Formats: sequence, C-alpha cells, structure tokens
Amino acid sequence: MNYKDAKRGLPQRDSKVLAVINQKGGVGKSTTVVNLSACLGEGKKKVLIIDFDPQGNSTSGFGVEKDELEHDIYDVILHDEPIENVIQETCQSNVFIVPATIQLATAEIELVSAMARESILKDAISAIRDEFDYVFIDCPPSLGLLTINALVAADALIIPIQCEYYALEGVAKLLESMQMVKRRMNPNLEIFGVVMTMFDSRTTLSKQVVDEVQAYFGKKVFKTVIPRNVKLSEAPSHGLPVSLYARVSKGALAYSKLAREVVARG
Repeated sequence: MNYKDAKRGLPQRDSKVLAVINQKGGVGKSTTVVNLSACLGEGKKKVLIIDFDPQGNSTSGFGVEKDELEHDIYDVILHDEPIENVIQETCQSNVFIVPATIQLATAEIELVSAMARESILKDAISAIRDEFDYVFIDCPPSLGLLTINALVAADALIIPIQCEYYALEGVAKLLESMQMVKRRMNPNLEIFGVVMTMFDSRTTLSKQVVDEVQAYFGKKVFKTVIPRNVKLSEAPSHGLPVSLYARVSKGALAYSKLAREVVARG
C-alpha cells in the first residue's frame, strides 16, 4: 500500500513539527532522527521524517535507494512538487520519509532568488502535517537558508549534543539564530529538548559534559542519554534503525526510553 492509499479516511492528528538541529557535524543528529522515529513508530505514533540534509543520512538510514528516486525534497522546495508525491514508506511501520539526495546541496544558492524563500518548507509541510503525530526535520550542519527554512517550519527544536570536548561550541550561535527567527518569522518557536549523545560511562569527561549542559539548559535536557554503541554505528550500513537491527542493544534501549520521554512531553 502506498502513502496516498494509506492515508485515506484517517482522522486529523494533533501534530508536532520538530527540527533536529546542531550546526556541528557528527553529533548524532541523523542517528537520533532515524532511531527516535523508529521507536515512536513502534509505539503506534505516525511519524514523517523530512531529510533536509544534502548528505541524506536519514534517507540511507532507512535503506531508501537514492538512485531509484523519482523525486526528493529538492523537488518539493524548488520545483513545486507536492510533498505527498515524494513521501516514501520505510522498513518501520508507521514511519514515512521525504528523502534527500546530494542535489539538495545546490538549494542554498537557488533559494536566494526564490519568493518567500524562508517559508517554502513550512508551506509544503502545512499540506500534510495533520496526518502525522510527529514530523521530524533532519537539518543540515550549517546555519544557511535550509536551516532557516527548518526553523520557520518547526514548532520546536531537539538539539543533540555530544558528550565530548567543546560540546557547547557553536550552540550560542544556534540559539542566536533561533531567537532571530522567533522575533521575525516564528514567534512560537521553542526548544523541545536537548539530548546528550555518545555518552561513555567509563569517562569522567562524559559526566562533566552532561553536568555542564544541564547547567546551561536546565530541564530542557532529556533524562535519557544515548551511549556510544557499536550497534548504533553499524545499523545505518544495513539500512535499518537500531531497533530492527539489534533490538536488545544499549543503543536501541536508550532510544526506546527517549521516545517515551518525547511522548510524555506532549
């Protein structure tokens, strides 16, 4: 059954659009999008991922073959392709994805001359958001026009921060961009939560970083921390979320726990 058939007759949902964002690369952003979405899908929540990163890691993480795609998110934001024509099923029930390919890398330049360029993604999402419980936007590791589009489209942000040196480096700039968008284009934008990733319980450093981030963000920090885990690293090469690749691994259990926290926050 394709997406259009699957949605027929379904009631509207009280959806939440969450941008998963950190302009630093390698912090577990796409890992969080893929695995949190999969766990929410297992819990009967209907989830849409919008892969808005030219690297397309969320797309690959669900085993979507990029070479076989007729359309992707690039066509939605620059060629007026209806977003519902681009939505793909994934290997996890209840989880769908709008995939990305490397051609999205040119969008930053092409958007410069576009009409209402900061709100193109928001307009696209508005057509389908009520069909999902959660819409996750996997943002690129930058603060350009793609990220501004994500900030305008989102209700709130999830910020992954790795448990390493300089964990908060650049976060102040991200929050500055968030406040600018909040003042000018999206007055309701807020931080939904901060998730600590790549936690190593054997090191004092990881614990110190968690304490530092908690002091900075307070109750916005999720209680669940995501550990360094081999299975989490291996799962994307198999095109699977870790909950389908290694269900009882520490990584899978952590994301399942995080999903429960996300639902509890409403």
